[in-house]
Amino acid sequence: METESEPYVRLATLRQLHQVMADMNTARSLADTLQTVADGVVTGLGFELACVNLVRPDGDLVVAAFAGNPAAEALITGRVGSRDSWERRLNMGRHWGDLVFIPHTEGWILDDDDVPQWYTDGPAPRFEDEWHPSDRLFAPMYTPGVQGGACGELIGVLSVDRPRNGRLPGAWGREALQMYAFQAAIAISNARLRANMQRALVRLERDQQALRASEESFRQAFEYAPSGMAIAEMGGDQHGRILRTNDALCRLLGRPASAMRRYSFSDLVHPEDIGTLLRTSAEGGRAELRLGRRDGTYVWVSLRNSVVADAADGPRFLLTHVEDIEDRKRRELQLAHRASHDSLTGLPNSAELRARLAARLCKRPAHAGALESTDAAYGHPAVYDANGHGFDFRPAAAAFDGYDHHVHTVAPDESERDDGTKGLAVLFCDLDGFKSINDRFGHNAGDAVLIEVARRLTRQVRDGDTVARLGGDEFVILADGLGRADAEDLAVRLRNEIIQPIRAEGRAVRVGASFGIGWAHCGMTADEVLKSADERMYVEKRSRPKQHRRAG
Repeated sequence: METESEPYVRLATLRQLHQVMADMNTARSLADTLQTVADGVVTGLGFELACVNLVRPDGDLVVAAFAGNPAAEALITGRVGSRDSWERRLNMGRHWGDLVFIPHTEGWILDDDDVPQWYTDGPAPRFEDEWHPSDRLFAPMYTPGVQGGACGELIGVLSVDRPRNGRLPGAWGREALQMYAFQAAIAISNARLRANMQRALVRLERDQQALRASEESFRQAFEYAPSGMAIAEMGGDQHGRILRTNDALCRLLGRPASAMRRYSFSDLVHPEDIGTLLRTSAEGGRAELRLGRRDGTYVWVSLRNSVVADAADGPRFLLTHVEDIEDRKRRELQLAHRASHDSLTGLPNSAELRARLAARLCKRPAHAGALESTDAAYGHPAVYDANGHGFDFRPAAAAFDGYDHHVHTVAPDESERDDGTKGLAVLFCDLDGFKSINDRFGHNAGDAVLIEVARRLTRQVRDGDTVARLGGDEFVILADGLGRADAEDLAVRLRNEIIQPIRAEGRAVRVGASFGIGWAHCGMTADEVLKSADERMYVEKRSRPKQHRRAG
């Protein structure tokens, strides 16, 4: 690259840079590619010296190619720098995008580490953006990201020195070097892949001369795919049986390849996802479901099917691609939980409470006037008992087709303390004396009280009951299958639990609680149910002397 000033860049410079990248991607071997990368920095990017430091299998970096100074090349080519020293360099200095620039004012601490380096002479800078002989500029090279995502593993670092114009690279020079490092990473990755494939082909040709190149290409793609791959039988009595898996799928499920051949995907899928699997068509089918690991846990995967065709007999095998999406699913569940739960206490929030309540209620009331209806098509009555349970006398096929099997939610009779009817009790709880704790001791103490009250309420209810926080110091408990006496006893237990002293900010504090018991039944909305329980709570609060409210 010529050293013309920015932002003016000549077309000839762009052509030169394009030619350098073309040469880099057409080198015949990995060694040629590495040397072409180093030469391209000198001939196309305007630096006098360039070094390619390549990551070895053990993680350390070796000087694999050098350009610009034969003496320095002979001195450091083949020398190794530890990964720790390189990580230290890449984590310090100034970050220009993916580039790392370590000015001479900071780089002196690196003079004694084990990274191979050369020393250049020259006068000290005379102006602010002049290049200093001890300045260091690195361009890390990463494997390309999957499907346009973040960069992958570090495969090497380009070290460059002495810009020909004597100045620190500007925006154009930095962008060009960063783009060049990205393309160099692709070229090196491709060269490595070609080298690996060539070595594999040599071995296969020695062992099986008749093996076709297309079969080897498929084997390479299957075995070394970064995500799970499986081949299963298609058709016949053994349809779906797994015939072969790659290492990635075995690692994902924690099962050896020999064990995988005893299963089909229907044996491994989570019971709740079997319908999703069956709905996935053989050709081009996609699904997100859970597969069982050897340790009994499940992992979320994206499953995609395609057919491996046989030239003579048509489709023979099902090729399944399995991608691990556990992290994404976990993030989705976390976001869903945050949207439906209180951030302080972890309890369901107001929206989630209303959704759970509304899911139990329908718009049709279950009172006596609505207990009987007539089927116009069959002339048979649909009769409901006192609890709203339906009995349908139509033929089975007609009853199944679109028939509403909803069981009405009913409330116990208010005229009797306990008439034997069990309903969905809604206990509205408001803390007494909470505001004074906030005013006297601060919001941290108030938050500690709310968290402890939430824990105590949750501990006292049954599995399946709902404890929610509406906001402030208001809580709601949904408890199904209770009679009036049961609900009143539950309110007493909860109040007695709440009034026990609470440690908050190093001191013991006490709050009381007022409870209102409402009952949900079909024909009511969720807001109507909550309003009813809220009103009963205020009646209960006003009925108690003010001096006794805080003590419960």
